[in-house]
Amino acid sequence: MAQNEQAPETYRARFETTKGTFTVEVTRDWAPLGADRFHSLIKSGFYDGARFFRVLPGFVVQFGIPGDPVLARQWKSANIKDDPVIQTNAPGSITFATAGPNTRTTQVFINLGNNAALDRQGFAPFGRITEGMDVVGQLYSGYGEGAPHGRGPDQGRVQSEGNKYLESSFPKLDYIKKAEVA
Repeated sequence: MAQNEQAPETYRARFETTKGTFTVEVTRDWAPLGADRFHSLIKSGFYDGARFFRVLPGFVVQFGIPGDPVLARQWKSANIKDDPVIQTNAPGSITFATAGPNTRTTQVFINLGNNAALDRQGFAPFGRITEGMDVVGQLYSGYGEGAPHGRGPDQGRVQSEGNKYLESSFPKLDYIKKAEVA
């Protein structure tokens, strides 16, 4: 498991996906702990092969559970503390998902709409899409919200079974071919 190291004050991350490429510009001052974790995960190849398992038009595109269940187990409880929210969850911003206070691990989401209501819930953006937002908008969204509220992927099964589950039950999901710090 990669250790968090301090990221540069700003950096760009390039994501090559099955629909094309998008670039994230990260500003460490916005959410230092989140920026550091994201940098470490990208440098370690963590996101390579990960599916965009939750794509809700007008709301979010979520990813960050690796295709390898062993790797997913290693990171499942590698929590980082919350960062204060100093930027808003505007369209194109990227934010760590959370299951409550101080529970951020590896999952992130890209805001597709104005999700300022998430600011009050502690979701701290750490970067924004600077190129390829049109690519993000093309990611497959046909499965909708995940189980148990929708017919999309069950995150528990994604964690425990990885891409094997997603490829057999949700074959149309787009994914990250390669993520790298630019």
